[in-house]
Amino acid sequence: MDRRAFLGASARLAALAALGQLAGCVPTQPFKFDKDPFALGVASGDPLADGVVLWTRLAPEPLTGGGMGTTPVDVEWLVARDDAMKAVIRSGTVSALPELAHSVHVEVGGLDPDRVYWYRFRAGGAESPIGRTRTAPAAGTVPQAIRFAFASCQNYAHGYYTAHASLAREDLYAVLFLGDYIYEGTARGDIVREYTKRGWSYSLADYRDRYAQYKADRDLQASHAAFPWIVTWDDHEVENNYAGGIDKEDPRNKAALAERAAGYQAFYEHMPVRAPRPQGPDLKLYRSVGYGELATFFVLDTRQYRSPEIALCQEQDQTPSGYCPASVDPTRTMLGIDQRGWLLKGLSDSAAAWNFVAQSVRFAQQDSNPDATKHTFDGVDNWMGYVADRQLILDRFASTRNPVVLSGDSHVNFVYDLKRDFGDPTSPTVGTELLGTSISSEGDPFVEQTQFTPPAKNPQLRFFDNHRGYVRCTLDAARLSADFRAVSTVRKPTATVSTTATFVVDSGKPGARRA
Repeated sequence: MDRRAFLGASARLAALAALGQLAGCVPTQPFKFDKDPFALGVASGDPLADGVVLWTRLAPEPLTGGGMGTTPVDVEWLVARDDAMKAVIRSGTVSALPELAHSVHVEVGGLDPDRVYWYRFRAGGAESPIGRTRTAPAAGTVPQAIRFAFASCQNYAHGYYTAHASLAREDLYAVLFLGDYIYEGTARGDIVREYTKRGWSYSLADYRDRYAQYKADRDLQASHAAFPWIVTWDDHEVENNYAGGIDKEDPRNKAALAERAAGYQAFYEHMPVRAPRPQGPDLKLYRSVGYGELATFFVLDTRQYRSPEIALCQEQDQTPSGYCPASVDPTRTMLGIDQRGWLLKGLSDSAAAWNFVAQSVRFAQQDSNPDATKHTFDGVDNWMGYVADRQLILDRFASTRNPVVLSGDSHVNFVYDLKRDFGDPTSPTVGTELLGTSISSEGDPFVEQTQFTPPAKNPQLRFFDNHRGYVRCTLDAARLSADFRAVSTVRKPTATVSTTATFVVDSGKPGARRA
């Protein structure tokens, strides 16, 4: 290799010390990080029967931009059959690029189905923590059972991640995270933990440092390292209550598109997703993940393509049914035409025994008017503001095997029976919604509330609870069992965990019953 080629190769590696200036000089010993470059931990996600996505980010100065400079760095990855990393079966090298904040996404293939593996990374003389992951069962097989959990809404400022500390100790195949991984802007509400970086300008640097603050949390790192995650987003990954449906050619939308591009870029850089790199304000995130013929998870994006949110309307402006007129406008969409068609076709074609729709916001209808003679369905930021899209899905649920919606966003627990026609009390139940509380958002409840009796105005509501925590599920061919796990506090770094309630959905019998 001539000197020019040698220097070019060394620059790409960026892990070597400076080369000698005279012809014939040999390189010095490989560069050694003087700080841990793996301060943000490791993660895996989007499992297939033969592979999984592995993630890390080099960031020796994680809260101030990363501290990595502008040169690519080669990162070695290893996958082993044992937790001591002795029986390595797959390995390779990937370049951590400065334009992706020195993050890496390794799509490992050639693994056995339905098997636990361990993995780690190496760079600049440093080794990452060891992570544990698991592949999905093979297509055509029906595993005896799978265990998974779902969670959402982890406002760092509102509390410690005691729920993640507990979640990391569970025995699970995977975790579904349903949005609000970070919260943008300055800290608001009852502040338990402060952000290191003050000020917020919706820049890519702001989003990157905010993700780094969250991912530096040891309990969150433990939860990521324990199982593969299947993630989607909600609004706070960009801006509160933002929506798609904006004209990209209109110069008035320049700032909004820049915010979305920055938010999507930082999301991709910090998540173990099997997705293409974002292209400005566009990142295709909706996808399905299969677990043999037992379950298919349809993971939705309820933000990027939705029609803009409507303003809350006054009672005198509502339709006789209790909806704002815009909510029932058939041209309004939550999913966009392409994603909606993909979901409806996927539900129709699915051969799985159970079909989960994993998404971010409340799906069911709920009447908030205390007057027994009047109705108000004013959840304009959830599916009550997009009635036409919801009805198409409910109609499809009527012919889908065991449909279950998994939701977040509300910061409380709900269990709903999903009616084909919510306006008709005698309408058949066609599915179930399990809505999980927040990891930490809104902090500890001032008054703890748990309700099992369906309200007269909302008989479809089977359960309400306002603790913090997550939902742990066990699934087999005959039933789905969901444990609503509650932590005792998020105001302190440690907490106890307990099961507030368990609900069961029996195969072939839409709707939930309390175990």
